[in-house]
Amino acid sequence: MNCFLIPVHVYSSGFAGLAQLLSNIIGDFTPFTVSTGFLLALLNIPVIILAWKKLGRSFTFFSVLSVGVMTFFLEIIPVKPLFSHDILLNSVFGGLIAAIGIGYTFKYGGSTGGLDIIALVLSKLKGKSVGNYFFLFNAIIILTAGYLYGMEKALYTLVNLYVVTKVIDTIHTSHVKVTAMIITSKGEELSKEIHSKLVRGITKMDATGAFTNQEKDVLMIVLTRYELYDLEHIIKQVDPKAFTNVVETVDVLGEFRKA
Repeated sequence: MNCFLIPVHVYSSGFAGLAQLLSNIIGDFTPFTVSTGFLLALLNIPVIILAWKKLGRSFTFFSVLSVGVMTFFLEIIPVKPLFSHDILLNSVFGGLIAAIGIGYTFKYGGSTGGLDIIALVLSKLKGKSVGNYFFLFNAIIILTAGYLYGMEKALYTLVNLYVVTKVIDTIHTSHVKVTAMIITSKGEELSKEIHSKLVRGITKMDATGAFTNQEKDVLMIVLTRYELYDLEHIIKQVDPKAFTNVVETVDVLGEFRKA
């Protein structure tokens, strides 16, 4: 934000962009100035409470950590262009860097706070992509910025938002469903561990190896691609020799936990 977006007056996505916009409005229309970092921390307080109730303590802890670190660096990093004064280059690369950070934070169990949390809650409830909710929420920021500061800045903000949306959906894929077929000799133990950690339904089938004639269990589980990281970790812990085949699922009909 400080090295790419703020210097060229392009707005970031989420609560960071909202804080940036409010900071400009307060500075332009009142005799007071309030920093973007302070407003970001203030806006996140009610949303962090939502995360605590809906997404768990671990997620909330890492979200608070992320917001705290972001607020800190917004305050200490100088606001000046890093490489170029070109508004389009700054819009694209500022969005790219921000989206990589947001996407990987989502992927490994946290968020950058604000609209990230709201979008993630709705994504879990509705099964739609996080990027779509980002685009919808940030339309308000774009329209407000366009109305107050001119449509040119709003259009460059839209370019930034498009980059953020596409990169996040490339990295964070919780809306994509997959089916895992696990062939294991520790079916009972693995089933209990998967169910306790992922809370997913598991179908268990008997199987015999065609070459070895060994009796095996086949566990079939439908989950999100986002949960594959946890599934792989569980399998390595319980049965490192298990054979797992993962295929993308076109659609899921019937009961499937989205949240």
